[in-house]
Amino acid sequence: MARRGRDDDHGGTTHSPDGPRDDEEAGVVELKKGARITGGDRSKLAADLKKKYSGGASIRELAAETGRSYGFVHRILAESGVTLRGRGGATRGKKS
Repeated sequence: MARRGRDDDHGGTTHSPDGPRDDEEAGVVELKKGARITGGDRSKLAADLKKKYSGGASIRELAAETGRSYGFVHRILAESGVTLRGRGGATRGKKS
């Protein structure tokens, strides 16, 4: 069954004639949407996400950067032993 609206069906990483793309230089693993990530690829992705999350990136930012869902990134971080930050925002303090 043919898929519609896809220009790049080979699923590989594409390179420009000038060399690697910006996201490849930053160490972000290019993932095909919905592809199962296992083994070494999953370990490398977990290490990259852990490093960026520890550096201050949010789960939503990491999800957008990798093209994966919030839940996927959250699960990978939890599996790799990262202590997840709180939701942030305004908190209620004790009344004086």
